[in-house]
Amino acid sequence: MTFVQVIDYETTRFDEMNALIDRWAEQASGRRTVTHTMIGRDRDSKTHYVDLVEFPSYEEAMRNSHLPETDRMFQEMVALCEGMPKFMNLEVVRDEYLNKLVANRLFEDIAGKGNFDVIEECIAANYVTHDIMDTTGEGNGREGLRKTVGMWRDAFDMSFDMTRQIAEGDCVTTLWNWKGTHKGEFMGVAPTGKEFSMSGCTTCRIENGQIAEDWWYYDAPGLMRQMGMMQ
Repeated sequence: MTFVQVIDYETTRFDEMNALIDRWAEQASGRRTVTHTMIGRDRDSKTHYVDLVEFPSYEEAMRNSHLPETDRMFQEMVALCEGMPKFMNLEVVRDEYLNKLVANRLFEDIAGKGNFDVIEECIAANYVTHDIMDTTGEGNGREGLRKTVGMWRDAFDMSFDMTRQIAEGDCVTTLWNWKGTHKGEFMGVAPTGKEFSMSGCTTCRIENGQIAEDWWYYDAPGLMRQMGMMQ
């Protein structure tokens, strides 16, 4: 279970604190078990900071705390604080990255199920796509997405298997495998009834809870070779 340690402290020497954290990260490289850190400063109290330190589990956090570099850092950190830092230990019981949920609807609801009703909810009106097979910009906007997905769904009974997903800031990148049974004409090729496959990667930029822009990279030449369109 993911474990998060919250460190609450006051300091007037944050630049030194920042340098201390960088120094610890370098010295403990290859042995530290921290997976994610975030530092926030209180807008109403410029000397009040809160650190969020994430670990894969409580056990991994304990391993990290027993590193000699961690012990030294803690002693130096205390010396930079106004008073003793306060600690809170949290076991994460719910973890959702809302931007991932929006990106997933593109694959699961729109492309996978053909549920175009959700386009108004999760696709921005000024949506822009960067698709290696769309060189004219016809896929832009909600109507453009409907046409693009409609073309693929008319040609294939298809599904996406999302194998890895990374979210950072306003972007979500998804690695996926695609399978499609060829049921309708596609780029001039009559339906064959055969199943084809390809892999790809899509990055979505989320704005106000909707996909405003995306980038699609996939093995289109490999699909065309499977379909006999090229050698």
